[in-house]
Amino acid sequence: MQESLMFRIPLLARFLTVFCGLTLSHAVMAGDAPQVTLKTSMGEIVLELDQEKAPKTVANFLSYVKNGHYKGTVFHRVIDGFMIQGGGMDEKLVTKPTGKPVKNEAKNGLKNVPYSVAMARTANPDSATSQFFINVANNEGLDYPGQDGFGYTVFGKVIAGQDVVDKIKGVVVDDVRGQQNVPVVPIFIKNASVVKPVK
Repeated sequence: MQESLMFRIPLLARFLTVFCGLTLSHAVMAGDAPQVTLKTSMGEIVLELDQEKAPKTVANFLSYVKNGHYKGTVFHRVIDGFMIQGGGMDEKLVTKPTGKPVKNEAKNGLKNVPYSVAMARTANPDSATSQFFINVANNEGLDYPGQDGFGYTVFGKVIAGQDVVDKIKGVVVDDVRGQQNVPVVPIFIKNASVVKPVK
């Protein structure tokens, strides 16, 4: 009786140690997800980024946030029922200089569902730089493999300010300087900054 009890205690202790370790490491990983706040002319949007599933894309996005690239850019393409896109142009629709493009990471299991954040790109799957979009509908056609065999990389989601996204998607748009679906009244990103994860 005493031997079996002695045998069980270390086994139980080991199980609890492993269980607690896994639980804590999962909590730490979840708590470590970077968050970015976009202060726009229509309100604040907070994004949570998935660096585990889209490490290159998140690192790329954070580099633009940290170097101040997004300050003064606009949401230059707004299509209600589809998405809102920004991060690359100023009020005059002049494209800002960017760094090297990032490799497509659309094959990561993340989906283009409402309020998910993804990278904009050209027909070249590895051409994304600073422009991103927030889905305002279930855009499964953009998921890997998509129509071109690659899809569009989702790298985060809106965790606060969905109401702001909803306001932006409903603005009046027009064709301006060769660009389609441009908000008539410019919607600025006044500032973008990394914030601590909410505990």
